Amino acid sequence: MKQEALQKVTVRLPRDLVKRATRASGQGLTPTIRQGLEAVTRAKAFRCLRRLRGKVKFSIDADQLRED
Repeated sequence: MKQEALQKVTVRLPRDLVKRATRASGQGLTPTIRQGLEAVTRAKAFRCLRRLRGKVKFSIDADQLRED
């Protein structure tokens, strides 16, 4: 398994936010922050995909796929 490069950061966060986030995730601070950062990147990807809605033409007929 390839080890990923890590970056150590120092951030100032409101205690209440940290407490609520770690409680909501059920994990420690590092995994909670990692989940938050991943959620931000997923949200961006979903926004980009939504902009493509109706603009991508498929050569596959949906009705034909349903016959299987």
